[in-house]
Parts: sequence; structure tokens; C-alpha cells
Amino acid sequence: MTENQRNEEITLYMFDKTEVKEINRAVLVGLNAPGLTREENATDDSLDELAALLDTAGGVCLATVLQNRSAPDPRTFIGEGKAAEVKELVERLGADIVIFDNPLSPSQQRVLTEELGVTVMDRAALILDIFAKRARTSEGRLQVALAQYKYLLPRLTGMWKHLERQEGAIGTRGPGETQMETDRRMIHRKIDKLEDELRDVRRVRATQRERREKNEVPVVAIVGYTNAGKSTLLNALTGSDIPANNRLFDTLDTTTRTLAISDTCTALISDTVGFISKLPHQLVDAFKATLEELTFADLLLHVIDADHPNWREQAAVVDRLVQELGAAETPRLEVFNKCDKFVGDILPHGEGMVSISAKTGAGLPDLLSAIGKRLDAGVRRVELRLPYDKGGVLDALYREAKVEKVEYGDAILVTAVCTPKTLGRVGEYLVES
Repeated sequence: MTENQRNEEITLYMFDKTEVKEINRAVLVGLNAPGLTREENATDDSLDELAALLDTAGGVCLATVLQNRSAPDPRTFIGEGKAAEVKELVERLGADIVIFDNPLSPSQQRVLTEELGVTVMDRAALILDIFAKRARTSEGRLQVALAQYKYLLPRLTGMWKHLERQEGAIGTRGPGETQMETDRRMIHRKIDKLEDELRDVRRVRATQRERREKNEVPVVAIVGYTNAGKSTLLNALTGSDIPANNRLFDTLDTTTRTLAISDTCTALISDTVGFISKLPHQLVDAFKATLEELTFADLLLHVIDADHPNWREQAAVVDRLVQELGAAETPRLEVFNKCDKFVGDILPHGEGMVSISAKTGAGLPDLLSAIGKRLDAGVRRVELRLPYDKGGVLDALYREAKVEKVEYGDAILVTAVCTPKTLGRVGEYLVES
């Protein structure tokens, strides 16, 4: 390979070393191979996203390396020659970590760590680290801890490899194996305990869900690729002040607020953790306690960053994960966000699509109208005249409807917003307008 060919594959980022002395300095590496699936492969775009993830984690990217070969090397993943090039680059730039955009096997991660002389991790490990840093609620921490332990378990062998190399040394090999087995059993116990606690979380959520269903309160769930503007939209719709920064995975914990859609319809709207390509399967499994709410929602708002050049690929990632979580049949609105910045020639149009700017408020009335059409069907504001011996009907209205006014005269006059189901029960008391 000539020097020019090599430079085409390596992108360097210049920094003053004094500015990044206290944070991780990383070289990012990716492999593009026909033998890998589209999800497993690395591209220039996925490396850019990996650099953004690194920035979220508090590190700085010194260089990116994209290797093209027919198939992954079983030992070093990128091949012996390219591994040597990366090692030289690490030493020349003073990097202290190498992060792969592709998933690495435990043995590949161990070999690369030994050969490169610095910490080596893959995209999944970086995302897990971000989640551990960002999770704020006890539920979020439980889910992240479970995912981390499941990721760590198959890598224990590599962690004790230094003892295996001392074959024949008294008091080393045997205790090393014993310690590894001890750690494995400990992690299995921790995983079992965390899964039990998350089952308790699911039971609590199921009880809350039953209460909502009993009160016929519709639920809207916001989904989308990370940094598509989900938190900004929730703030704009409900007047909340959830932190919403231009950063991947800025918020992880689910937030639920009350949304007044119209004068006859009120719903609960929830923000969910953002999706991303190559999301570690351990995280998907761990966050099912939260994300299963998608399957019980009455409506999904799929927020799409219309200004992003790869919005179609990002939307496809979200669609795939929503299907994996069992919510493919849940009604959905596609919300194309950041229309104030979008300058492309394809504008969203048609049934089930709305164009908005959560930042400026443009299009929000249209979005509320579209939500109302999906949730507000058959809801009416009515007046009821109840005999005094029918006080139980008034109690039922307080439970099942939105009671706006009650007046006492020769009868009980009630103004309430009722669903068709409730109207069917109290229809005989309706006051004809």
C-alpha cells in the first residue's frame, strides 16, 4: 500500500495536547467487509457518529481509520498489517484508547489490547459507558447495570489471561481459574438479582397501566433516533423544562407529562430513550421494562430529523427496533422535525406525516390536530341530568370521564367530556341540546 493510499483511509484531527491531557484521547477504527452485514459494517458516516458518541462520553477523537478487506481477520479483526499501522498511529498521536465501530469478540478485544498497548473497546462498550453516565433514575441505573454485566460476562476469560500465561508458576494458574469462576458466579448472581428487580418494575408499570386503561386515559409515546429532537418536542407540547441539548443520548430516563390535545381530549405523553444503529442487544433486552410501554401506547410519534442527511437510514433503524420490541401494530405518526433547517427537495406529505419544528413551534398545531384525530374519535362534551338517587352515576363519571361542572338544583346537572363507552352507560340521562 502506498503512502497516498494509506492517507486516504486515515483521517487525522489536530488538537493542542495540553487541551486534551485530562480526557481520553481516542483513535477510532472501522472495518468495511462484504462478509459483514449492513448493521455490522463500518462506513465514514458511522465513524462520524462514533466520534459524536465519543464526544458525548467526554473523549476526543484524534484520528479515524477505515479498513477495507474481504473479510474480518479472526485474530485481529482488521489484519496484522493494519493493526501495526494503528499501533504506530496510537504511539505517534499519544492516544490512550482505541474504539472499534464494529462489534469485537472477547478474544479479538484481548488480542488487540495486547498488540496495541492501550485499552481497546467496541461501539457497544462505548454506548454502555454513556448510558451508565447518563442514567439518573434508579430504574435507569438498574437497566444499565444489567446490560453491563451481560456484556462483561463473556469477557472474563480475557481479564484473567495474564495469569494463564504464567503456566507452571506455583500458586498462579489454579487460583486464576478459581478467581475467574468466582467472578462468573458473582456476576450470574448479580444478573439474577437485577432481573428480579426489573420484574418488580414491570409489575408496577402493569398496575399503572391498568389504572390508566380503567380511567380511559390515552397514552402517546415519542420514539426516534437519538438527537432527533424528542425531548425538545415534549417540552414544546407540554411546557416542560427537560434538558434538551444537541448531543447523543442526552436524556435516557423516561419522562411522562400530561398533554392537552383539545378541549375534549387529554393524554399522557412519554419520551423514550433514543435509538441508534448498532444498539447493543444487551441494552435492548435490559430496557424492555421501559420500552414495552410502546406496545401498550395508543399512538407512537416517530420523530425524524429531517435535516440529517441520513434520515432515511435512521428512520429504518427505529422502525426495525420498534418491530423487534413488538410494537409494529401500534398506530404511528411520522413527525419530521427541524423543518426550519431542512433545505432538501423532498418534503413529507400524506396521511400519517407531519412536518414541524419543535424549536420554533412551527407545525405544532397541525401535529396536535393529527394526534386529536387519532385519539379523539367519538369524545363529546355533554350535559347530564341525574336524579339525586343516582349519585353512583356521578361517582362513575368522576372515575371515567372529565367532569367540568356540577350544579345542584331539583336534580344534579353535570357537564362532562365523555368517551363513547361512557356515553353508552349514561345515555338515558343526556340533556338534549
